[in-house]
Amino acid sequence: MRREDGVNARRVRRKKIIPWLFITFLSLIAYKFLGFNSEQAGPFLEAKVQEVIDGDTVIVVLGSGREEKVRFIGVNTPEISGEIQPYGLEAKAYTKRRLQGRRIYLELDTAERDKYGRLLAYVWLERPQNKSLPEIRAKMFNAELLLEGYAQVMTVPPNVKYAEIFKQLEKEARNARKGLWGL
Repeated sequence: MRREDGVNARRVRRKKIIPWLFITFLSLIAYKFLGFNSEQAGPFLEAKVQEVIDGDTVIVVLGSGREEKVRFIGVNTPEISGEIQPYGLEAKAYTKRRLQGRRIYLELDTAERDKYGRLLAYVWLERPQNKSLPEIRAKMFNAELLLEGYAQVMTVPPNVKYAEIFKQLEKEARNARKGLWGL
């Protein structure tokens, strides 16, 4: 084989590789800048609670630094805007005591936002391993609000992943006359 043939073969290989390198580079750029980042790794968004609005709504800062208002899926605490409902201030105080400044893990469901633009999420205090009933009871804040009687179930399809479990937890709190069920 002549030396000239070897040089030409390398040039041809280089010409074939350069477009693939360019496509790979563009893919990495798109992955980074179109919202596919480390805060979305896996099924959870890691966030830090910056402010508690009421018993079932908080403002968080995601890993990217983006701020989001988050409404908890499947639960409804008494209102504190406008006419303050019984147990509304207690629900807010409980959420603030448990979440303010804390790192949490947000699990999304089918619909990611409500009509007000809020991110809809199940709030985990620790990243779950298997989402078993004992783990939901111990680590999911939505479930904790129900178990402690600070909230009642509010199912809004299509976000129904834990609806049956939430009904069970509310019934348990109601039977024990916990929180708002003891009024």
